[in-house]
Amino acid sequence: MQNLKDRADSLARAHRIVGRQPELRSILACLQAGRNVLLEGPVGVGKTALARAVSEGLGRGFVRVDGDGRYSEARLAGHFDPPGVLARGYLPELFIPGPLVQAMREGSVLFVNELNRMPEGVQNVLLPAMDEGLLHIPHLGAVQASPGFAVVATQNPREFVATGHLSEALLDRFELVVLGWQQAEEEAAIVHQEATQGPSAELVARAVDLVRATRSDPRIRRGASVRAAVAIADLAAVMGGDLDQAARLALPTRIELHERDENRVDSVVADLLAQAEKKSPRTATPSS
Repeated sequence: MQNLKDRADSLARAHRIVGRQPELRSILACLQAGRNVLLEGPVGVGKTALARAVSEGLGRGFVRVDGDGRYSEARLAGHFDPPGVLARGYLPELFIPGPLVQAMREGSVLFVNELNRMPEGVQNVLLPAMDEGLLHIPHLGAVQASPGFAVVATQNPREFVATGHLSEALLDRFELVVLGWQQAEEEAAIVHQEATQGPSAELVARAVDLVRATRSDPRIRRGASVRAAVAIADLAAVMGGDLDQAARLALPTRIELHERDENRVDSVVADLLAQAEKKSPRTATPSS
């Protein structure tokens, strides 16, 4: 049997994950020990990719739920077909499983993306399933989780807009794995891997530097992820090396300022481009 490091390395190769070996080992250890995992980090750091890779690596199914404030308890657990109930009553075959019951019955990983955007009542439905592997549904009875069932959830950092806080009771059922931004070299490797238009090494490096600058600018509440660098590099490659225009297309939808002002977004992007140009002047003029 492979040790954790070897398994993490195998998963990284199989799923084309750059870096993240410590996080992969941590998630593997938690799931092998029968624990539930909370992944915390900003958008675009690979939380979903890591959870899916580990689930598949352990031979478990992967049932995804995306959190939002309108999500209901019945949508998570399941519900009875209303016309069928009216005609025949509450029969087990009329129950339509939600993702929670599906994952419990299959022994799969229930992946809840942005759990802290879920209403508190929906969050609380998870507690008995996580505690005892048991869920009681009116008119249906008890649903017992099959071996392998676990919950892997994500949350954005608390300072992000439109996120709430998880209750102490729910947090007490999770082990926490925090994901931060990766090193510039790893992000450049990701861009080389994910870009589809064959950008040059210079374009990739400049795109990564520019995106990383958005994360430390005091005017920006939420900086851009490596996905923005991929977009900039691909667009610039198609546009004859015009990184400026590529950034003006890619960044406005991927950063959030402390003060909402669409015109100011353009100004901030222009400033970042000017700073990047001073740091790394162009070696060639883009073709028209």
